[in-house]
Amino acid sequence: MAPSDYAVFVGLDVGKEAHHACALDPGGARVHDKVLPQSEAQIRQVLTRLADRGRVLVVVDQPASIGALAVTVAREVGIDVAYLPGLAMRRIADLHPGNAKTDARDAYVIADAARSMPHALRRVDAGDEALADLEVIVGYDDDLAGEVTRVSNRIRGLLTQIHPALERVLGPKIQHQAVLELLIRFGGPQGLASASRRQLLAATKGRAPRSYEALISALTTALEEQTVTVPGTRAAELVLPKLATTLRELLQQREQAAGQIEEMLDAHPLSTVLTSMPGIGVRTGARILLEVGDGSSFATSGHLAAYAGLAPVTRRSGTSIRGEHPARGGNKQLKRAFFLSAFASLSDPASRAYYDRKRAEGKKHNAALICLARRRTDVLHAMLRNGTLYEARTPAAA
Repeated sequence: MAPSDYAVFVGLDVGKEAHHACALDPGGARVHDKVLPQSEAQIRQVLTRLADRGRVLVVVDQPASIGALAVTVAREVGIDVAYLPGLAMRRIADLHPGNAKTDARDAYVIADAARSMPHALRRVDAGDEALADLEVIVGYDDDLAGEVTRVSNRIRGLLTQIHPALERVLGPKIQHQAVLELLIRFGGPQGLASASRRQLLAATKGRAPRSYEALISALTTALEEQTVTVPGTRAAELVLPKLATTLRELLQQREQAAGQIEEMLDAHPLSTVLTSMPGIGVRTGARILLEVGDGSSFATSGHLAAYAGLAPVTRRSGTSIRGEHPARGGNKQLKRAFFLSAFASLSDPASRAYYDRKRAEGKKHNAALICLARRRTDVLHAMLRNGTLYEARTPAAA
């Protein structure tokens, strides 16, 4: 989007109750600078009045959540909408005089960036209802994942406190249905020790048909390792079944959310392109689709890698300091999706060969995965650009 195409640049610093709207003409003069209530009628009125001056570009700092109404109204009025990422906004704000942090100043910074730095803007796909629905479900799944981690850590922490040997057996498998069933039925170490082997086997056989005997044998051995009762064990016996029940419900909700995500992802035309690439599953594919779209916002794969924080940063000062280091910025959620998909792709021969080659060069596991993720952005960008599926190739020797 070229600045010369627009007569008015509107920066919206969005808020829960009201936004602050600052509009600039191509010369940088303010033509509007007021608080804009979070109301469809008033947003429509202001944007319609500004549209009388010519073509308008609206730029927001949050295209979703509290900024969704403003984006939707602008689209309906026929006004182009763009998004200024938070990191870019903070860096651009340093170029303006003053250290104040106000809504009015932030709105002016956004509008001025749209006028003078269009390369910093990102396209907003809020007009795609399917993507909007997918974003809600993916966000809900992310919240569930955080809760699963929190409750799992709480259970493992309790077990470590009262019976470390038991935690070493059950902790690594704490999200397995057989382990949860044991905790729900028998509680902590005292309840498990008082149950017969027959009862333990009956509780786990249907949920771990291949490994239930080995699990119960390891559990029995762990219970025999500790004869003392640590203070707090009695309370833990009451809390552990409730925590295990909560964790089971959270895992069931995640399964339901995964099914909904898969259904929505399958309905999108780019789903087959994304999931054809080894390592990209339902959740990672949905996250990449939400953050990247069709890839048209990125001129090259290098731009995409930089946006995801996968491009190495070169640091050099004279002849004394030089080298490349991993980027600390970028889109954290997208970077995580690329990293997880790279790890999952190690079963693919081509990905494994590239990973082994990087390990042979002396890189550690995570560094080699980052290199693999960076390489995969080149392939993924080309796939999205051309709308083609992934083509497996013969891997080069490590």
